[in-house]
Amino acid sequence: MLPSELTDAADKRKTEYLVGRICAREAVKRITGHASAPSLGADRAPCWPEGITGSVTHSHGRAAAIGASNQHYLSLGLDAEVVLSDSRATKLVQKILTSSERQRFQLDLAQRPGHLTTLAFSVKESLFKALYPLTRKRFYFEDAELLEWNEPGLATVRLLTDLSGDWRAGQQLTACVSLEGGRLLSLVPVTATGTR
Repeated sequence: MLPSELTDAADKRKTEYLVGRICAREAVKRITGHASAPSLGADRAPCWPEGITGSVTHSHGRAAAIGASNQHYLSLGLDAEVVLSDSRATKLVQKILTSSERQRFQLDLAQRPGHLTTLAFSVKESLFKALYPLTRKRFYFEDAELLEWNEPGLATVRLLTDLSGDWRAGQQLTACVSLEGGRLLSLVPVTATGTR
């Protein structure tokens, strides 16, 4: 079950990978009735069984997965992060947030930089996980921006680059965000009804 690419990985990395795949197998079982873990593609992305889309995340000793039928969702992006300390976030903010984001959220960055930087990082990771399977094009933190977020748990993110004919700069998606016990979980769903 462990891919050859992880043979020499640290035990922690191997464990997180395996637990993530166990979560993914359970997600597939709940949808199809048959346990089947996604394999690892040549691009290191999960290859979900036919008719299923999903996402796997693991961070700091925890793992989670989500899956759904392609009849309802084209893709899903899930990410989990431990909230950065304010001092660590201050060192990373230039790499994670665009200049527009830094200006838009300057009050949040002044009051709680760890929370906002982690939120932007996680939502952009979830966006990547949701759109990469649809476009097969890699993109980075500067290629998307957080437009807004609210405490109940919704954030809006916008693409700043063209990824494909269907996914162009300016398109916005909604992310669901949950913060509990110093851990942040974000999900970007792409519905099959064309809502993007």
